Amino acid sequence: MLLIEVFVPRGALDEEEREALAERLIDTLMVEDDSHAIEILEAQRTLTHVLVHTPATWVLGRRPKADPADPPRYLVRVTVPASWRKEMSGYTVEIVTEVLAETERAAGRDPERVRREPDAVVLVEGVSEGGIGLHGRAMGSMDLTELISRPYRDDAAARPAPDPPPGSLIDPVCGMRVDLDGTPLTLVHEGVLYGFCHGMCRRAFADEHGVPLRQ
Repeated sequence: MLLIEVFVPRGALDEEEREALAERLIDTLMVEDDSHAIEILEAQRTLTHVLVHTPATWVLGRRPKADPADPPRYLVRVTVPASWRKEMSGYTVEIVTEVLAETERAAGRDPERVRREPDAVVLVEGVSEGGIGLHGRAMGSMDLTELISRPYRDDAAARPAPDPPPGSLIDPVCGMRVDLDGTPLTLVHEGVLYGFCHGMCRRAFADEHGVPLRQ
């Protein structure tokens, strides 16, 4: 993630609740489990910004107007590189909605309304190639993949690769577990089969090792 913006009506959440919501979004979207390398998660956290906005004016399309005492609406905009958007959208919408439900539960309101009513809108938007600036230069998807994965790749080169569970492989670029069922992205290098979670990881590995993508 690069940017997560949450819009809530003024007065709906106090400062402590807004901060808790922002932290919960990061912690839930970048959960530490056995399918992700900690170095990748830490690199992603470094690049992630969460802004909680309380607009001065918020007009809903429905009539009559909502009662100010009604439970708050939420509008969440998640910005990622365009090439990642399609693959990330389903997961992101599910996780963000769960975080909003937990925020409602913590406030003593009905958490299920964000799934039952149109009270939580999540927009996953993609930044066009080359439209992201970091380190004083424009970066494309491959540049970001390199930036995020480099700490893991450098560390992995100095330690033995973990044994993946049966029927799976460990992505050598990001450390994610890849299930071999179906049609996974793979490459063979020096007689070894490698699996990849995303085409960007596959391309990064191919570029680094001089492996043709057509095998």
